Amino acid sequence: MIGIVTDSTCDIPEELVQQYGIIIVPQYIIWGNQQYRDRVDLTPAAFYQRLESDPQHPTSSQAGVSDFVQAYEQAASRGATEIIALTVSSAMSGAYQTALNAAKLMKMPVSVVDSKGPTMTLGWQVLAAARAAAGGVDLPGILTSLEDLRKKLVQFVCMDTLKYLQKGGRIGNAIKWVGGMLQVKPLVYINHLTGLVEPASLARTHKAVVEMMYARFFDCLQGGKKLHIAVLHGNCLAEAEQIAQRIVDEFNPVELLINMTGPVLGINTGPNALALSGYAEE
Repeated sequence: MIGIVTDSTCDIPEELVQQYGIIIVPQYIIWGNQQYRDRVDLTPAAFYQRLESDPQHPTSSQAGVSDFVQAYEQAASRGATEIIALTVSSAMSGAYQTALNAAKLMKMPVSVVDSKGPTMTLGWQVLAAARAAAGGVDLPGILTSLEDLRKKLVQFVCMDTLKYLQKGGRIGNAIKWVGGMLQVKPLVYINHLTGLVEPASLARTHKAVVEMMYARFFDCLQGGKKLHIAVLHGNCLAEAEQIAQRIVDEFNPVELLINMTGPVLGINTGPNALALSGYAEE
């Protein structure tokens, strides 16, 4: 039996986490002198409400070795004889290295995978691993399929401001935009080779940047079939649902998920951010 472990930046809807028995390792939010476990002690909705009203900006901290060891032991207690642990991009967080260090303390084999991205870039790989394991695919087969999937993944994120990306320190190569440009609406994408945030474009209005994201995302899918798409949002569910309905009407995906971006990532993207993440099977 192969156990699946990931960190809380995966943004997988809770019903799927439960369905596949995925074990989530919470990252941490530091807000003043308080520490919260991502999505456990601090819900996404409460996080965004406070983010807009609290003058103190939160920071994040990665889970520790003991957190990952506890998750691996939980998988073992459920009967796992092998574990696949998938983490947010190593270019954005030390979670990958921490998961590796924890794996060295285990007697059973633990394969640690760098997803090369955040949110549903990680989430889609976790779901693919869980579904393959449930279908009886062996460990080498799952790891090979994840490499293939990563090459197909596309993710774009649009934000209302660069402010949060800059404060959060996860701006990657979009750093070139900083300097008197905080009033523009940035569009970035995830480079799944480097795991870095890359600048895509800028817009003057929210509507324009959302349209730009939509067009660029589907251009990158290149007319592929059997689409798996996630719409992520920074506490703006109504707009996310509108985008999802448009996707259904225009592309009829085989799988469409909507979820709120969690606190650890929300620190960097801010309220009203939107993201599209997905891939084409064919």
